[in-house]
Amino acid sequence: MEDKLCFVAVEFEHEFIFAGRFYWYLCRFKDVCEGDKVLAPFGKNNLLQEGTVKLVYFSGLENAPFPLNSIKCIREVKEREE
Repeated sequence: MEDKLCFVAVEFEHEFIFAGRFYWYLCRFKDVCEGDKVLAPFGKNNLLQEGTVKLVYFSGLENAPFPLNSIKCIREVKEREE
């Protein structure tokens, strides 16, 4: 049986042009929750930016929300929103 992968949709509120849009990432931190602050590579230059997890989705390869050959990975979970 295939293990489920953890995907998260992240919003980068500090990037004014991109606020309100969600970007999918692969996340190795299985305990990540909606509202968590994370560091993730963003944009063409993959600069680390802080964003907020808006959705957590566990899925096998066949239902990945974004092509796995193009998806980036969450680098760190910074803090949990209380």
